[in-house]
Amino acid sequence: MSGRILSNAFRSTAQSCRRTPLTCTGALCASATRGIQTGTRSLLTPSARASPAHTFARPSLNVFRSMATFSRTKPHVNIGTIGHVDHGKTTLTAAITKVLAEKGGADFRDYASIDKAPEERARGITISTTHVEYETTTRHYAHVDCPGHADYIKNMITGAAQMDGAIIVVSATDGQMPQTREHLLLAKQVGVSRLVVFINKVDAVDDEEMLELVEMEMRDLLGEYGYDGEETPIVMGSALCALEDREPEIGQQAILKLMQAVDDYIPTPIRDLEKPFLMPIEDVFSIAGRGTVTTGSVERGFITKGADVEIIGYGETIKTTITGVEMFHKELERAEAGDNAGLLLRGLKRDQLRRGQVIAKPGTITPHKKFLSQMYILTKEEGGRHTPFVENYKPQLYARTMDVTAALLWPDTDAGKAARNEGKMIMPGDNVELLIDLSTSVAIDEGLRFTVREGGKTIGTGVVTKILE
Repeated sequence: MSGRILSNAFRSTAQSCRRTPLTCTGALCASATRGIQTGTRSLLTPSARASPAHTFARPSLNVFRSMATFSRTKPHVNIGTIGHVDHGKTTLTAAITKVLAEKGGADFRDYASIDKAPEERARGITISTTHVEYETTTRHYAHVDCPGHADYIKNMITGAAQMDGAIIVVSATDGQMPQTREHLLLAKQVGVSRLVVFINKVDAVDDEEMLELVEMEMRDLLGEYGYDGEETPIVMGSALCALEDREPEIGQQAILKLMQAVDDYIPTPIRDLEKPFLMPIEDVFSIAGRGTVTTGSVERGFITKGADVEIIGYGETIKTTITGVEMFHKELERAEAGDNAGLLLRGLKRDQLRRGQVIAKPGTITPHKKFLSQMYILTKEEGGRHTPFVENYKPQLYARTMDVTAALLWPDTDAGKAARNEGKMIMPGDNVELLIDLSTSVAIDEGLRFTVREGGKTIGTGVVTKILE
């Protein structure tokens, strides 16, 4: 049964389960109190110019906050919630922290603290990616709550690029929807090899056959996008029930079952610690009297306080020194591949930095504007273009945290020149070698994967094969 037909059936037979903002439990205040008892000042003090949805900044803290040292006692895994708008991603994130907090593995983050930018609460959607920390008995997790609204797919790409695995949330009242498909596609493109499905809002559906249809449809959809539809764990429950302490079988117990599936099915990643340090900048904060903090997920290598680094992309390369390193408000001896870190930079102003630049070990990566690529152009059925395009087509290219306008050209090879002379068109479904000419120089290296989008659609995906200039 198609997603559209199934969705129509759900809408006509089941009531929608709306997300309800929850009352704050004071967990943030508790964590602040714990911080006062330690001896080291945080990079982000109350005077920070904080992003509304980033865990590295909490503008509500009106205390001089210190922090503990982060202890690596368990494997660290980056996980995230993805899926269609209003299917319950943020509610599930809050439910996970609540259930694990009761077992001592998290600080409870209520719905409002995760979905906290004013425009998000007003519209009931998540716009920025939000980072949350928790632990199970075997792992430490950094959890990214990804936006589901179509207008903010760029931020979803940034969030997904940091994930080792994902939880895709599907409403039992709707079944799979357009953004369910797009998020699966993007997750596959940015290297999320395994995920777990959570069928949410089962308290709003009385028909067992309907739930079975949702599961069957999701297993088929996973297979379409290159995941193992048979082996992928699918857990049914209600995040809202878990938050409201009712119907424990579909509430708390379902959340515990979900996290057990995540522990068991999503592999512990092998971190690339041998290569030179590189961290794409996700966000930038100015801190009065301290300097400038950049946040992001460390892609490779490691960095310690006092290390010299370069900032590359969107203009002249900048040299600076790391004067502080932290993760989740705890001081780090070193930030390493896979960490969601905050780095304090010496002598730089906020307006010198921007999302999309990278921080790297000096001399290990350089900015480039032209490169050869091998690209796959998505078909209409995969959510891509309905029509072919010609040379010099200029969509947006996304890689790491950057996005930049790119001209897609035939390469200066015999085959490329022949295609140019013939006015050959590039068709949906083509695997093709193309020369990419960016509007500005950014940090590019061979083997880097990228996504190309235009008009709210993913047009294609590719990999850098050779740097030209």
